Amino acid sequence: MNNFTYFNPTKLIFGKGQLDALPEEVKQYGTKVLMIYGGGSIKRNGIYDNVKAKLKEIDAEIFELSGVEPNPRISTVRKGVEICKTEGIDFLLAVGGGSTIDCTKAIAVGAKTDVDMWDIVTKKVTATEALPFGTVLTLSATGSEMNSGSVITNWETNEKHGWGAAPYTYPKFSILDPVHTFTVPKDQTIYGIVDMMSHVLEHYFHQTSNTPVQDRFCESVLITVMETAPKLLDDLENYELRETIMLCGTLALNNMLNMGYQGDWATHNLEHAVSAVHDIPHGGGLAILFPNWMKHVLDDQNVSRFTQLAVRVFGVKTEGKTDREVALEGIEKLREFWNSIGAPSKLADYGIDESSVELMAEKTVVARPEYGNFKKLNKADSVEIFRASL
Repeated sequence: MNNFTYFNPTKLIFGKGQLDALPEEVKQYGTKVLMIYGGGSIKRNGIYDNVKAKLKEIDAEIFELSGVEPNPRISTVRKGVEICKTEGIDFLLAVGGGSTIDCTKAIAVGAKTDVDMWDIVTKKVTATEALPFGTVLTLSATGSEMNSGSVITNWETNEKHGWGAAPYTYPKFSILDPVHTFTVPKDQTIYGIVDMMSHVLEHYFHQTSNTPVQDRFCESVLITVMETAPKLLDDLENYELRETIMLCGTLALNNMLNMGYQGDWATHNLEHAVSAVHDIPHGGGLAILFPNWMKHVLDDQNVSRFTQLAVRVFGVKTEGKTDREVALEGIEKLREFWNSIGAPSKLADYGIDESSVELMAEKTVVARPEYGNFKKLNKADSVEIFRASL
């Protein structure tokens, strides 16, 4: 493995009733709070009222930014930045899932600079500070509650980019109560499951030698999600199942699983290109693309990584089979699992056809002509993977 320094300053406050910790955590940073959330589900399920009640315990002056999109947009970030600067906000509180948290990270940075946030998202300018922020997680999926990363979409230019500004974009704290995810609909629960599994798989495909501990970490999270997901989808308000999935989602992307190496991340680049053009659910796009990326990059030099995954996670038997056959069977079992829980398998499921392939492929190489760390890909590779995904 490579030398590494592990640093994660986010305080994780996990379990039933942990919203009670909110007043003490927030008051360390100030009482002018911008509460950021999405489409209003937190009002229907009571979380909104509960959060406001807790903030009132410290006499907080509460401002609000609602309507954060599933693929959060730079236009919404700019609205939040304006509120922060106009009202002199002390602290940001994201109440929602990964999209809300990603948007909040961008607002936090944008509030402390005169530079337009899109220039920071596209890495033209480097962030140097941010407003402090915390999260109350209501959807298990992205892991954004315990990392410094964020993904923002510019709908005017049809671009979607991942970015981060550690240590400034780590939440100060994140409150994770599995009860807050009870009302997440089945389809969103499915997308979250695919998303967290995809994060683990992005870690898993790397070229660094001697990572047995990290490999087993990744494999155990994948197996746990696969054992838990079907039960959860039949019992959406089961506390123990929601609890397990919630912790898996956080561990999948808080940088613990990939200590000492860098994963691939080509499939996320591919999906960002798709949803930048078509605004589809991130988890849905990943379910379609990941197995096709796997088939595309599989070769004689990297087949051992695929066979290890197939045997250890998917229980593929090796007797009488070539390594390539074992690898392909493992990929098919991943597809079968995602299909079995109701995830999409074709871009056509979202009405996407050949007419979009060229444009989406162009979006995959906006930042650089090649992408991916496990195996370098270019625009021609993107075209092939998208066509295989139609």
